[in-house]
Amino acid sequence: MATTLATVEAREVLRCDHCSLVQFRTSNSLCRRCHKPLEMEEPEPLSPQLVVTPPQSEESEGINVARAVREIRRGRRLSQRQLAGRMQVPRTYISKIENGKAVPTLSSLERLARALEVNICELLRDGHSRREHETAAVLADPFLAEIVPLVAQLDPFQRSMFLNQVREMAMGRRRLA
Repeated sequence: MATTLATVEAREVLRCDHCSLVQFRTSNSLCRRCHKPLEMEEPEPLSPQLVVTPPQSEESEGINVARAVREIRRGRRLSQRQLAGRMQVPRTYISKIENGKAVPTLSSLERLARALEVNICELLRDGHSRREHETAAVLADPFLAEIVPLVAQLDPFQRSMFLNQVREMAMGRRRLA
């Protein structure tokens, strides 16, 4: 988060947390030297609007955008700060979305999907249907569909040995490619 040092004639003076450059806030809120976002306490008028909703219980069956954003972001190995940089919004906005304290607008969902490199439907699909979709994709392969019931019958040692063999075969195939 950039440190506000002073306000001079209605211009905010900030220190970039990344490179420590002291500067006036730019129109795009990016550092002049390292081009990283200068975090803002409140979103600018063009930034996504926050819609506050009451916290949802874990038992709710509804769509959980917060969980989807967190899972996809972590799956892509992105930090909240990196995702915020891709969207050009404050990191706190991403945090509020992931904690269910803010619900993104439709345009924000579109920007989130683009930043996460997924279809917007992935953000709106609940965890149960996402797992069903992934399972169906795995079982669409005839070889895997044949192996799955057999692997379930193996004891832990046999399963470990089998998976190690499959890994070795997969690594050998990658080396050949």
